[in-house]
Amino acid sequence: MADKREKIILQEDLCIHIFTVSAAMVGVCLTVIGLIRIVITIQKADTLADNLLSFDALLFLSSGGLSYWALRTRGARRMHRVERFADFVFLCAMLLMTGICLFITYALATAP
Repeated sequence: MADKREKIILQEDLCIHIFTVSAAMVGVCLTVIGLIRIVITIQKADTLADNLLSFDALLFLSSGGLSYWALRTRGARRMHRVERFADFVFLCAMLLMTGICLFITYALATAP
């Protein structure tokens, strides 16, 4: 019984971490979109990075919403399922963020 309660507490702890980090990453995406728009205006060049970052921000927002839903869910089984899906969406968003960083670095390195 105590082991089951510890597992639920650990799952709630993971949901809290996903929720807070996802919210912070939405802010990071919005900040970088603003910075990229400034660079685009100055260099008079266009890039796909701001569109990808807006999609990434939506993924982080979805992850945060799912983790919040998991925290509010009463059933342990449902909480675990929703939490795993939130974790999956969060990891996909982080991988996309890494790809976008590589794309931005390449675009800035090859810019005239």
